Amino acid sequence: MPFVTIWGTGSPKREFLFADDLADACYYLMENYDEPGLVNIGTGEDIAIGDLALLVKKIVGYEGELKFDTTKPDGTPRKLMDVSKLNSKGWKYTIGLEEGIGLAYKDFLSKENSVLG
Repeated sequence: MPFVTIWGTGSPKREFLFADDLADACYYLMENYDEPGLVNIGTGEDIAIGDLALLVKKIVGYEGELKFDTTKPDGTPRKLMDVSKLNSKGWKYTIGLEEGIGLAYKDFLSKENSVLG
């Protein structure tokens, strides 16, 4: 049976933001923000790498196995942005992780099909 190897235990958490939401946040800040200091752009939500792998597997219809190679490093346990400053200014992301992965996969398939045939 085919498999995909994922480094580590799958327990570290990461935050993902769809590119269109990033562009929208940048535009929003250019139009509505003029304070000094940094502003984090993100969703304020994270997901364990193992759960992300299962989500991608479901979305793309992969029927193989996921194997976690625990001899490889996990990396930083958690990387999550504090987006409260941006949210308090009125901006919030609109494309959730599952929808974003689906959109990206659909785009990939359309480009793959145009190259192949």
